[in-house]
Amino acid sequence: MITLLLVSGCEPGNNKPAAAKIDSEASTTQAFQVKGVVKAIDAPAKSIQIRHEDIPNFMPAMTMPFDVKSTNELAGLKAGDAVTFRLNVTGTDSWVDQVRKLDRTANQGGTNSGASAGGNSNAHSSFRLVRDVEPLQVGDALPEYHFTNELGQAVSTTQFKGQALAITFIFTRCPLPNFCPKMSSNFSDTQKLLLNDKQAPTNWHLFTITFDPQFDKPAVLKAYAQRFGADTNHWNFLTGELIDITAIATQFGELFWQEEGAINHNLRTAVIDGSGKVQKLFTGNAWTPEDLAEEIKTAAAKRS
Repeated sequence: MITLLLVSGCEPGNNKPAAAKIDSEASTTQAFQVKGVVKAIDAPAKSIQIRHEDIPNFMPAMTMPFDVKSTNELAGLKAGDAVTFRLNVTGTDSWVDQVRKLDRTANQGGTNSGASAGGNSNAHSSFRLVRDVEPLQVGDALPEYHFTNELGQAVSTTQFKGQALAITFIFTRCPLPNFCPKMSSNFSDTQKLLLNDKQAPTNWHLFTITFDPQFDKPAVLKAYAQRFGADTNHWNFLTGELIDITAIATQFGELFWQEEGAINHNLRTAVIDGSGKVQKLFTGNAWTPEDLAEEIKTAAAKRS
């Protein structure tokens, strides 16, 4: 069955950059002063989800979960609060601090639930065709999907039957180092671990699927793959029809949507064994290349 999904978004504003350097890490850490609205708080996980304004020359307006170093940053906050905060970004990490609640009068004309934070949005709506698909659980068979890789070649998931597959999802314009870049860096390190291990199996392959196919054409993916040292014999970056990307992502619990002219998403990584069945689903970004490499070794030994 095919369903028609309504997706709405806005163009981000055109504010001036607000980047600064943190004194103690001036050469390695950028800091951005940002406004937004709290969407959810997870104190045990030290996380706050904020729908934030456009950060010029860095990241469009988005709804993102951000880490905090201390739960003190979350004290007195609740969903719906307008806040100002500092976003800190290093080469490998990002977090927020100095989270301060704004009063309603201070937030007038700023970030709200119906327009971009810059106040210069041009709202538009678009439709996305999606399939009704069932979530895949451990032990379920991976259906056949067709994509195009970074070399412009057609790829079918069934042609890799007998190989262990690791599948993750990114978009190349994602700027936060602990989101899409971390998924790609982890895959790069996993590739190195397996290629350098003389005892490791050889029947394995990594797939990184973009959920931004309008921008992430094969040439873009090829350049991105080279950035992470992808060996095309064992690691490909895939694009394709959005209806297919949405279907396979949904089956693994990977959710992505357009909001305020940008892509918001969670993180999922799946391991498929040599018989074509789901062996492992990793949630978030806490897994390590060592974790993935071990799962792939186990998955490679399982054949139909």
